[in-house]
Amino acid sequence: MSKNKYLDMDITNLPTPAFIVDERLLKRNLETLKSVIDRTGCKILLAQKGFSMFYFYPLISEYLNGTTASSLFEARLGYEEMELKNPNKKLETHIFNPSYREDEFDEIMEITNHIVFNSFNQWKKFKSRVKEFEEKNGKKISCGLRLNPEFSEVETEIYNPAGRFSRFGVTLENFKENELEGLDGFHFHALCEQNSDALENVLRIFEEKFGKYLYNMKWLNFGGGHHITREDYDIEKLVKCINYIKEKYDVEVYLEPGEAVALNTGFLVSEVLDITKNEMDILLMDTSASCHMPDVIEMPYRPFIFGSGMPNDKKYTYRLGGPTCLAGDVIGDYSFDEPVKVGDKLIFTDMAHYSMVKTNTFNGINLPVIAVYTEKGGVEVIRKFGYEDFRNRLS
Repeated sequence: MSKNKYLDMDITNLPTPAFIVDERLLKRNLETLKSVIDRTGCKILLAQKGFSMFYFYPLISEYLNGTTASSLFEARLGYEEMELKNPNKKLETHIFNPSYREDEFDEIMEITNHIVFNSFNQWKKFKSRVKEFEEKNGKKISCGLRLNPEFSEVETEIYNPAGRFSRFGVTLENFKENELEGLDGFHFHALCEQNSDALENVLRIFEEKFGKYLYNMKWLNFGGGHHITREDYDIEKLVKCINYIKEKYDVEVYLEPGEAVALNTGFLVSEVLDITKNEMDILLMDTSASCHMPDVIEMPYRPFIFGSGMPNDKKYTYRLGGPTCLAGDVIGDYSFDEPVKVGDKLIFTDMAHYSMVKTNTFNGINLPVIAVYTEKGGVEVIRKFGYEDFRNRLS
């Protein structure tokens, strides 16, 4: 199989496995997101839980309004690599966590300007510390509360943040309107890889339950899960939803997609190490579903490979397996027009978001190298991993 048949870049000498992110494709997504900002006046933040490749933060900062985090370390990354390095752009660093650690909260206040709390208990616990910090440091921290509309059209339950028994957000039954003093905004998150019709439906329920309280707020965060850069995404409906909320309640609107930023911008290049047979032909790869793309097992889903088809669609069908001892370390079954040979490189698509941030070193399997393609520099490896990265996590 040709090493360059499907990518207009030279990956001949690229070590594998390798994540490679194409700057041109990332810029295309950012331009789409910026068009929404320009048309609505909303603010769009990079959700680092989906994409934390800070090599591209200088580029992202030219289009988006900052970052949002789920932990102290993510917040620190966004603050140091985006907000701090762009002091004249008024970028923001947001954080939400279901239950903040007391020993981390002072540092969180130092590096963020928006903190979202998951419950009234958390708000009451840290409210005085926020006020004391503001008075001592002369810094305003905008605090918000995550609400749970108890409605979502997410079909995969493990990714449904508003499902039954969800630990995220305050439900209407537990809402305490007499404890809102000091809060500037609300946050909800009820989408996952969805179109704007799903947002429209969630907003309707959210308004029915919590709309009357929005009039006293400064902002509303629509959370993530918006597949804005997907080809069939209805941007006009998104613009309509944002402008409707802004005009009706006179609030600022935030969106925090991670996946939409990096959707279809990256690839995972893998090499065939061996071919074996057990009723069917099995390709043994240097890439692991368990270590390098765990959503294949967790979600589950079947990543696309350039030049491949579904099993038996094409002449030669193979099962792709990883290098770990996990019996279920199987990427999937694929078919090809030509026989696959040892040494061939297979290219998995749409591997920039979530796959990169979820990698692990189970079995001592090394992490993929990280590479970029830029028009100025071509293909360049920017990070390699080795034994020390594995070792230093363990003792």
